[in-house]
This record gives sequence, C-alpha cells and structure tokens, in this order.
Amino acid sequence: MANQFIDRAKKLDCAAISDALDRSGIPGQCYKISACDPNFRMVGHAYTVLYRPANFDEDGNVGEYIDDVPPGSVIAIDNRGRDDVTTWGNILTEMAHQRKVAGTVIDGINRDVSLCRQLNYPIFSSGYWMRTGKGRIQLAGLQVPIQIGGVNVMPGDLICGDPDGVVVVPSQMQEQVLTYAEEITARENIVRKNIREGMRMDEARKLQNYHFLQSKDFDKK
Repeated sequence: MANQFIDRAKKLDCAAISDALDRSGIPGQCYKISACDPNFRMVGHAYTVLYRPANFDEDGNVGEYIDDVPPGSVIAIDNRGRDDVTTWGNILTEMAHQRKVAGTVIDGINRDVSLCRQLNYPIFSSGYWMRTGKGRIQLAGLQVPIQIGGVNVMPGDLICGDPDGVVVVPSQMQEQVLTYAEEITARENIVRKNIREGMRMDEARKLQNYHFLQSKDFDKK
C-alpha cells in the first residue's frame, strides 16, 4: 500500500496536493522550503531527524544515522530553522544517493550544493551556506515528531517536493488527500483543454467549479 501511495504522488504536482490539503483542512505546506535545483522532485515517506545546539563540553554529531535510513525514504531534518550552521553536505549526499534515498528536506540549511546537482540528489531547504554544523549541533532524536517550515511531520508521513516547494501528507490521510489531488488535477486539465479549444476561461472554470476546488465545502457546490 505504501508503494501505491508513492506511485500516485509521483504523478501529481505539489500545487495540486497543496489544494487537496486545503480541502482536507490540513496545514501541510512547508513555508519557505525550496529546492536547491529547480529540476529536483522527490516523493517518499519521512525518516525524521531532530537536532539541537551542542553544549560547549560535548562534540557535535552530524549524519551518523544515514546508514540506517531505508531506501526510498525522504530524510526530514529539523534544525529549528537555523541558518547559521548546516546539517547536510557532500558526504551525506553521496551516501544517500548510493543508498537510493528519495531526497532530503531541511528546516534549516545545507552546503555542497554542486554535488547534489551533479548527482541529481534532491535537497530542499531554506537556503545554503558553507558553515559546518560539526561541533555546533547535536543529534537530539531519530524517528520522532518534528517540524519542517512550520508543518508537523511524523515518521512515515508522505513528503513530496518539486519546483514549487514541499508538502507533507499525514500517513493516515494519504488516500483522501491523493484522491482529492487527482480530481483537482483532472478538472484543471479539462479547463486547460477547453481554453485551448477556444472556450472562454471564465466559462471553462465555471464548468469545473474551479474556484472551489481547494474548498472544504467543494462537495456541497
């Protein structure tokens, strides 16, 4: 079943999933989290990582969890939005790519952008800079609840990323949200087909209830 959800999500844009999340009443859009390359796309279930600042008398710890991440997962890293130290760099990119991890999303920043682009390994974050997290951050938890761009993320939640950003679908809501997103996509495609054939846009949109596709009251229209 999990693979079925991934296969369905791969056929959808994050914009459609975002509208489906709105219709479901779920705040799943990760604010100001974007791709390190506009060609990056990722879909997978969350493997969550939580960091905290390292104390002055302890060594920092960055990335030693990578050997245990299941292939196909999206590594979701919560560094509390810090933009002064990184949590990810080229060694992690190389290892994740080798292990066929689906991608990485960071509430914070990464470095070594050129390698992820070279390997086409998807990384989504709030930015990039070169300052290491070694000696500055400490692993606080694995497979625990975290936040990415203001969105709560639980282990196993479905995470999708594309040039528009990142969305998170709670694992128990995957069927509903993806079904809504598929319907939204189909209706928008009909609108586009109709206007290509010469129909007025306002008429084409009205026929598909376009302005209510993301509404929680859509089925009442």
